Parts: sequence; C-alpha cells; structure tokens
Amino acid sequence: MAIFKNEFNVHIQRQKKALSLVAASIIISINWLTYILAVNQGHILEAGLGYYINPFVSILLAFFILKERFSKGEWLAIFIVSLGVIYMSLGVGHIPWLALTLAVTFGVYGLIKKTINIDATYALAVETAVLAPIALLYILYLNASGVNTLDFGLNRDTMFTMGTGVVTAIPLLLFALGAVKIPLSLTGLLQYIGPTLMLFIGIFLYGESFTATHQIAYGFIWAGLILYTLLRFKASRPRRPKGKVKLTDD
Repeated sequence: MAIFKNEFNVHIQRQKKALSLVAASIIISINWLTYILAVNQGHILEAGLGYYINPFVSILLAFFILKERFSKGEWLAIFIVSLGVIYMSLGVGHIPWLALTLAVTFGVYGLIKKTINIDATYALAVETAVLAPIALLYILYLNASGVNTLDFGLNRDTMFTMGTGVVTAIPLLLFALGAVKIPLSLTGLLQYIGPTLMLFIGIFLYGESFTATHQIAYGFIWAGLILYTLLRFKASRPRRPKGKVKLTDD
C-alpha cells in the first residue's frame, strides 16, 4: 500500500511539473510577443522600463507566494521604484501596460522555474517543444493568407528571423545556468545591463524622445535600483566574526 501511495505521489508531482512547464511556455510567449510589439511600435523605452521593474515584481512574488521576508530598506527601494512608475503613468497620461506586462510575465516565469526545480537545459527544450508546433501552424497560416513575408527559402529575411530565435534562446539558457554559479548581488547587477542598453538604443538609434517625464520617472527607478543593489550586496558579503583574536606567545 505504501509503495502504491509513493508511486501515486510521484506521478502527481510529474504531472504538476509538466503543467508548470506548459504554463511557463505560455507566459514566456506572452512576454516575447509583448516585447516584439513594443519594439515594432516604437516603444523601446517602455520595454526597457518593464525590465527595470521586473526585479521588484519578483520581490513581491517572493513575498506573497514564497513567503520570503525583506528588510525595511528593501521595501523603501520598492516604494521609490513604485513612485517612478506612478509618475510615468501620470506624466504620459496612461498606465504603461507594455512595461507592466513585460515585468509581470517575466517575474511569473522566473517564479515557475524556481518552484519546479528542473534542469535549465531540459526545461528550455520542453518549452520550445510546446511552442514549436503552434508557431509553425501560425507561420503556415500567414503564408496561406498571403500576409507573411517569411518563407522557407534561404534569403536574408528568413535567416534574420531564425537568428532572432538563437539570440533569444542562448542568453536565456546561459542566464539559467550562470545564475546558480555566481553571487546573487552580481546577478542583480547583470539584470540591469539589458534594459540600460535598450534605453540607449531607443534614444540614440531609434530617436525616441526622452522627455522630462521620462527623466524624473527613471530617476526614481534608478534611485530605487541603486538602493536595492547596495542593500543586497551588503547582505551577501560574508560577515566577519566578532571579537578580537588573541595572539599567543611561543
């Protein structure tokens, strides 16, 4: 009876992990689709804002779902970032839905990957296998409708489109593998490189306007990020033992 019960529990756990991987596939697809829409519609700055907010969404998910606790200083950092998002919403006249969607979906995606505790390479392979048939059917539908420029020939557009998959999957895999081998403080700092590059690309390459509203909002957000990063870096440093070491004479 005990053996049957154990096998049943193992089966249930496998089903839960499989469903979690499917959910992760859907959520990361929403994240990618939102990012593509943001870039194509000229909202690169808002997309970058979403990835600046993402670490704090992860903090809130950890607090409410994983029951983790944080210091008063870390909550102050979250509050400062929230002021930036609120100011941005009031300044531009609407809630930055693209940024919030990117932040929430990637935060939930990270939460799922953390809770199921599966090898990163295997998990990414399963997610790709889940999404590949849907993507292929959609490409075939667009080709049949005559509204798709992508074909299966070896031309520049097709190769560039295929290349976007490579430059998306490889960083995800490397991040998942590296996150368990480097300090948490360094991981947090590395997460801000992407949205910072997006900010520069949006301003200097695509000519998006960095208005006074953006400057003030990003000022709040950067202040919160700096405070949070310093606190996490301080907390991750090894503590020296208290007391003086007595020297003995030989």
